[in-house]
Amino acid sequence: MSTSDTARYVRLRVDVVLEIDGPAELTEAAEARIDADEFMPEEERVPARASVREDSAEALAYLVEPFDLIRGVPGIEMVQASWSSEEVEYDPDALEWDLGEEDEAEEDDDRS
Repeated sequence: MSTSDTARYVRLRVDVVLEIDGPAELTEAAEARIDADEFMPEEERVPARASVREDSAEALAYLVEPFDLIRGVPGIEMVQASWSSEEVEYDPDALEWDLGEEDEAEEDDDRS
C-alpha cells in the first residue's frame, strides 16, 4: 500500500512570532470581532472584551482563524483545529528560536 493510500490525516504545525506595534488597533479589532460573533452568548461578551483589553495575546487569539490557512486548498477538509497565543520573550539569536532554516541552507550547500 502506498503512502498516498494510507495518509488520510495530516497535522500541520505552524509557529509564528509576531511583533505587536499597534496594541490599541489590535484590541479594537478583537472587540469588533467579539461584537460581531453571532454565536457568542451575550453573557460571554463582557469577560471576552475584558480579556482582550488586558492581554494582546488574547486579542490576537480572537482574530486568528486557522481555517483561513487552508481555505481554497483542494482535496482537504478541516477535521479539528486548536490554537493559542501567548506573550513571549523574543531573542532572534537564541537557540530556542532557531527554526532550522540555516541548517537546511547548510545542508543544501553541502550537497552542491
